[in-house]
Amino acid sequence: MTHTRDRIAGLLLAAGGGRRLGGRPKALLPYRGRPLVEYAAGVLRAAGCARVHVVLGASAEEVRTRAVLPGCELVDNPGWEEGMGSSLRAGLASLRGTGARAALVQLVDQPGIGPAAVARVLAAYESPASIAAAAYDGVRGHPVLFGADHWEGVGAAATGDRGARAYLAAHRDAITLVECADVAEGYDIDTEEDLVHLE
Repeated sequence: MTHTRDRIAGLLLAAGGGRRLGGRPKALLPYRGRPLVEYAAGVLRAAGCARVHVVLGASAEEVRTRAVLPGCELVDNPGWEEGMGSSLRAGLASLRGTGARAALVQLVDQPGIGPAAVARVLAAYESPASIAAAAYDGVRGHPVLFGADHWEGVGAAATGDRGARAYLAAHRDAITLVECADVAEGYDIDTEEDLVHLE
């Protein structure tokens, strides 16, 4: 019997161009001496994701050259400028046919979220019909786990920068919230002021 976590793929959205960061791709922001995408992918692996797909967009070739991402499947999103929704669609499409029963979606620009929080959300998986999300003092955040039964619907609803927000709102009653405020911080690196979190 395959261990449950072997059936859950980590899906790291790392395509953003960092418009509010002066056009610095978030995947390549320096963190602990290495590109931020390396840390984020490592968190998914450390939490127990046997398979990790990383969606690249802005400066994808430079990310491939500079970042060390062993064992990760790198997925190009040529439509990354359309927003996070296009990256989510590309990532989910890349998981079809892999045998994954769920996708655990994490954003590259949230270094305050480590393996402990990700592992908690992974543990909420029950079946391909599951939806679970980390919560911070009761407020839903990332990572978010989508069982495979939801992938088509999530992809259809993912437009612009809203990602899965509309789908999650429509399925609010089905979401298992997993409190993680005691082990993680759900901030994003969006502006120059946020870069203090990377120091």
